[in-house]
Amino acid sequence: MKLGKREKKTLLETARQAIEDVFSGRVEPPDPRVFAPPLSEVGASFVTLRKGGALRGCIGTVEPHQPLVLDVYKNAIAAAFKDPRFPPLSRGEWPGVELEVSVLSPKEPFPFEGYADLLARLPEGVGVVLEHPLGRATYLPEVWEDLPEKRLFLATLARKAGLDEGVYDDPRTRVYTYTAEAFTEKDLEGE
Repeated sequence: MKLGKREKKTLLETARQAIEDVFSGRVEPPDPRVFAPPLSEVGASFVTLRKGGALRGCIGTVEPHQPLVLDVYKNAIAAAFKDPRFPPLSRGEWPGVELEVSVLSPKEPFPFEGYADLLARLPEGVGVVLEHPLGRATYLPEVWEDLPEKRLFLATLARKAGLDEGVYDDPRTRVYTYTAEAFTEKDLEGE
């Protein structure tokens, strides 16, 4: 799903409005029917909040199941108020929070034959989903910036899923990859 500047701006405004709606007590999700494609099409997204450069919340969906504009709206609220790693965003913190929206491509299966094979062949810079009957987790492509060493990337992804590194040698484990188009309000200022 390729987005132009106007669509990106609309998604960022939608994310900001969602958080404002919670603070005002009037949560009114947008009607996807009033938006043109691709915003009205089914899509998957993540919304990331940063304060002073530090992560303040990040929630999203890997599986597309609702119109993209609605997905961004709901994920913005979840990132601000329901990320279990952080307390709910307060009104006092809200000024200066930077928003990032990531629009995901469909995930693709990444077949592998155990940990060594995965370590050797997994491309860097892609989003990764780890699925196992006992846990599931994902890292967006930009996580590679913070975890550029592949062993550490895979180890922390397993821990995020509540599993250990041995999960990659379990035949029940599935790995999927995807790409994401990520953008912030600052990204659009110069365009």
